[in-house]
Amino acid sequence: MLVDALRRTCPDPPERVLDIGTGTGVLAIAAARLGARSVHAVDVAANAVWTAMLNAKMRGLSAVRVRRGELPHAVAGQRFDLIVSNPPYVPGNSVPARGRARAWDAGADGRAVLDELCAAAPDLLAADGVLLLVQSALSGVETTMRRLKEVRLSSSIVASEIVPFGPIMRQRAEAWEKQGLIAPGQRHEELVVLHARRTAK
Repeated sequence: MLVDALRRTCPDPPERVLDIGTGTGVLAIAAARLGARSVHAVDVAANAVWTAMLNAKMRGLSAVRVRRGELPHAVAGQRFDLIVSNPPYVPGNSVPARGRARAWDAGADGRAVLDELCAAAPDLLAADGVLLLVQSALSGVETTMRRLKEVRLSSSIVASEIVPFGPIMRQRAEAWEKQGLIAPGQRHEELVVLHARRTAK
């Protein structure tokens, strides 16, 4: 869904792209194929970094540079025309320090990484830069839009889709029902893509 939004909202190839939480490198690869001259892909997981590097290399995409690190230190002092991110947003008991769960668990409200991303975005975006991120409605789309507004970024929903819960979310569904996070019997979530840029002065 985010790849489709990327193609629709970026008719002109961006010069410099940042992919936050690159995972397998899908978004970084898509940006490079759209013609981006430089794509920086960042992830906290060593396995993800290795996988993204391999995937970019296998496709001959020299524009993609992958590194391990956390925001904002991994790209300190740099600004980008486009930032894309599919961050962890699944509500869980904690934010894991290591392991596979780091790819999806994001604290009790699912916002541990989303809030960091919103706070860091203004210092990472070029003057006319755009942020595209995907998240679940379970982790508060309106909260994300409010956080972005607080740092002078205007945002809108450019894509949405209802999808069934995956294995992790199905395991947690009963607990979420008790917490009032989802309706009784709900086994689906809404995914949305947010588009954000600096508020006009």
